[in-house]
Amino acid sequence: MDDKSLLTHINELVDEEKRLRAGGHGLAGEDRLRLDTIERQLDQCWDLLRQRRAREEFGEDPDDAKQRSVDEVESYLQ
Repeated sequence: MDDKSLLTHINELVDEEKRLRAGGHGLAGEDRLRLDTIERQLDQCWDLLRQRRAREEFGEDPDDAKQRSVDEVESYLQ
């Protein structure tokens, strides 16, 4: 996935996240599960985009960047 496609996917996920949160009430059931999934997918996408940009910055092939598992991305220390 190239940077443009990745950014398009990120924007789609953000739009869906906003729609879910715009309900004005607390989320429950399937909506809560979907929001959790979106948040994890966004973390993965941002991580992949950072990897791609770092590789490009240092003269490496950005296409060699690999999507990391949710567990790996979610366990990073902030």
